Amino acid sequence: MSGSPGLTIFACPKPFVDPHIACIQRNALRSWMHLDPRPEIIVVGDEPGAGEVCRELGLVHIPHLARTRFGTPLLSDIFRRAEEAASSSLMAYVNADIILLQDFADAIRSLTLPSFLLVGQRWDVDIREPLNFASAAWAGDLRSLIAAGATLHPHTGIDYFVFSKGLFSGMPPFALGRTTFDNWLLWRAHTLGCPVVDATEAVTCVHQNHGYSYELVGQAPAGGLDDYGTGEEARLNRALAPGRRLTTLRECDHRLTRQGLRQRSAAYVLARRLLLQLPTRDDVRTLGRGVIAAACTSMRLPRRRPTV
Repeated sequence: MSGSPGLTIFACPKPFVDPHIACIQRNALRSWMHLDPRPEIIVVGDEPGAGEVCRELGLVHIPHLARTRFGTPLLSDIFRRAEEAASSSLMAYVNADIILLQDFADAIRSLTLPSFLLVGQRWDVDIREPLNFASAAWAGDLRSLIAAGATLHPHTGIDYFVFSKGLFSGMPPFALGRTTFDNWLLWRAHTLGCPVVDATEAVTCVHQNHGYSYELVGQAPAGGLDDYGTGEEARLNRALAPGRRLTTLRECDHRLTRQGLRQRSAAYVLARRLLLQLPTRDDVRTLGRGVIAAACTSMRLPRRRPTV
């Protein structure tokens, strides 16, 4: 997708009720509006305050959304409704607490692959006030804040997915905000032969730290506030993708750096995917990780910490 493809960013925010959640979601949405070229932005869901924010900022709003019996939005319906409404063929699902900088749009524009799934790690940073988007220095100030003390999130967390319409057709009915669905998205792209590109080194993805009160997304199912990984909806998500929840950024077959696209060693990719096929017993996986680590060391794959 060369040139300057049109882009549709879509998200399903939490209610704009808690003052801090409202603040960081507004920061995120407004940062997306400052990308050049400006993307189409779709907000899916009828959480309190979403319609008002969309009218204020001039964003597309799709209020109706399928949910689990607990009231949690279904990811499959979020993707379906956004794709039906989008005017672009290139889509980006982004969590509503994520600030994007211009390098996000630049990274997409730089890719010449006919199809791809673009993902990457995030920087975790404390932001409690509205960003001053009226200042030309807002992005530079944010980069300084990141450099002063932000944390690069582990490779298991993914907060944006850039892909072509239709890539994830047939998605199981995953509950939003619970475990496994992001790993399934990577697994799905791999199985279809779609290049999966880790853009951590090229894209400054900024996650605004916040509390995790699941009452803000539907009702809290059995399992309490740690329901992301242990509650009933988390168990249901895992059941929808047996054996596929282990796919992470480590299995990406391409890396996008500030110097351009790099294809990972075929031996490395094969080794990582073989590891996913190992039994899940702790002793076996520990041995497998050791073998993979030794193989990666022998291939001299660089450990990287991106700069901002």
